[in-house]
Amino acid sequence: MYGNPQRRTDPGVQDLRREGGRWLKEQREKAGLSQRQLAFKVGADYYTFISQLETGRGRIPPDRYRDWAEALGVPPAIFVRSLLRFYDPITYDILFSE
Repeated sequence: MYGNPQRRTDPGVQDLRREGGRWLKEQREKAGLSQRQLAFKVGADYYTFISQLETGRGRIPPDRYRDWAEALGVPPAIFVRSLLRFYDPITYDILFSE
């Protein structure tokens, strides 16, 4: 069985996750939302989940991308493309590096 080659312990993956977290924080701040307010808008049970994402620990579940994009005021395609760059750089490069 094939496993995802991206290991969370890999320094490159960790750096991308942290960069993605900074991007999410920037989007939240642009939207004028606190972590607590964003958690409420996206249906997260705990605002600490937002903090974890913003520090590069964890990922937004794909079935929640539209909710997050709407909450942050980012067009869904732009939101997903941005996350893909941080969460799955190999697929991002295949799709967008021309």
